[in-house]
Amino acid sequence: MLDPRPHLLWAARTTRRGVETICTPAGLKGTATELAWMTAHAGLYPLGLSTERRRERAREELERFTLSDLPPVQRGLLMGDVVAAGTPIILVHGLVDNRSIFTLLRRALRRRGFGRVLTLNYSPLTQDVRTVSARLAELVEKTCEETGYERVHVIGHSLGGVIARYYVQRLGGDARVHTLCTLGSPHAGTWSAHLLPQRLVKQLRPGSDLMRELAEPAPAVRTRFVAFWSDLDQLIVPKRSARIDHPDLSARNVLLHGVGHMSLPIDGRVVREITTLLAHLDEDGATLTAGVTPISALAVEPVPTVPARPVPPPQGSLSVLLM
Repeated sequence: MLDPRPHLLWAARTTRRGVETICTPAGLKGTATELAWMTAHAGLYPLGLSTERRRERAREELERFTLSDLPPVQRGLLMGDVVAAGTPIILVHGLVDNRSIFTLLRRALRRRGFGRVLTLNYSPLTQDVRTVSARLAELVEKTCEETGYERVHVIGHSLGGVIARYYVQRLGGDARVHTLCTLGSPHAGTWSAHLLPQRLVKQLRPGSDLMRELAEPAPAVRTRFVAFWSDLDQLIVPKRSARIDHPDLSARNVLLHGVGHMSLPIDGRVVREITTLLAHLDEDGATLTAGVTPISALAVEPVPTVPARPVPPPQGSLSVLLM
């Protein structure tokens, strides 16, 4: 008979660390921000169900012939690197969510000068990670055909990061995706996925067939990865599962303190890091501006200290449903 004591000790240690993190000043502030953003997001959720007018927006942006109506920051990116400004950015949301989770991040990207920011909406009720990854592949191909760009950037929150990684790593998406940023994505699985028996949620369990597939060798993958993970993420158990630790992938893991799972897309540090990163990469992924952190598998993981400017471990199925 399996001895349950090691598991109970592990759960006790995990719970104690979680409580200690929440009780810090950063943890208390992060928890308050998480609750406030979840309330605001609930009001925005219905707006995210509407169909995005992607074709119309792309046509309007392609027909722009003057920069006089743009603010200085946008003009600077367009004049400094028109390729970076025009490279499409595709956002992929998490489980039981929609494009509304990216409301503030999408606005920040457009204000920085990125002209084409799209979102993949999907339903997890009848699909799994592989199916949605194939849909992402179709969207990427259609976007490249419409815009004339050969490569795109992808940002995935929670499950969305796993979907995007599967597309890049297993469906040949590295030929199209220049940079993939993931926010609180369970790259090594999460024990909170045991709380629901749904097919897609089962794929997020540690040791699942999907997790084993992502752990397989992935030689010559060209995409650069940046994985944001937090010590206050209540849905990723253990927290380090949101890191990308794969010997064949060029990845940088960014640790954030005091940021809840749902707050990652609105955290000021995340927004600034992403907008700066995507604005200063050349065709090979190297940085063009001094002071911009390079993407490298050997890079030392930084601990951000810039204060965030945002606009207990999971104990029930509600936590999983919010992923």
